[in-house]
Amino acid sequence: MSIQSIDRAIEALELLAESGTAGVSHLSDRLGVHKSTASRILSSLAAHGLVEQRPTGDYTLGMGLVRLASAVTSRPDFSQVAQVLCDRAAAATGLTANVAILDDGFAVNVSQTVGTGILAARHYVGLRTPGHATSSGKILLAHAPEATARLREADLGPFTEATITSRAELSRELELSAARGWAASNEEWEEHTTAVAIPLREPGGGVEAALTVTGPTHSLTPESFAEVAERLRELAAATGRWH
Repeated sequence: MSIQSIDRAIEALELLAESGTAGVSHLSDRLGVHKSTASRILSSLAAHGLVEQRPTGDYTLGMGLVRLASAVTSRPDFSQVAQVLCDRAAAATGLTANVAILDDGFAVNVSQTVGTGILAARHYVGLRTPGHATSSGKILLAHAPEATARLREADLGPFTEATITSRAELSRELELSAARGWAASNEEWEEHTTAVAIPLREPGGGVEAALTVTGPTHSLTPESFAEVAERLRELAAATGRWH
């Protein structure tokens, strides 16, 4: 398979992740290829279980992706420890806790526990959230200069009036986040919602993931960010896996 074919297959997966379902015609238009080419790409992906064809003829993402994703989070006890950490963080703060990993400038949430004081929590597991607008994304980008370098101004779309949309401003924010050891999202992705994240470092010093707590602004005020981050660091260290 040529590099171009691989690129188109990956783009097809991303388009399906974005739209949920799509037919051959729609995908061929979005990919800029003939229908027969789009059909061959989808057939190849389906043969590996990465997409599935519905009775309607449309395609959707397949369960084979779950198998691949599990390999990412099956590094010794990652999933189990991440879930325990989320449980402890949610219990300690009353906020919704998530563990996320970096994926090409986005934070992908792999574990979640809803806080005791949250009435209508958003479910983040499996959600690919914007790196520049979320606390988890910021702290992961702050320790991944190669991913940060690939971000273009066009990637920094606004989600609220507070979203950082300037590369220069984002660079300053990431430098600050790395220096103080935590990042925050102050109504930058969702209005009336704040979040704080810390890096989860392996013994060798590399950042494997991020731990985030999210809640309404009145429950997680900007003035409390540093104190909450310190509590999260204590909880992470208690796992014996991260510090």
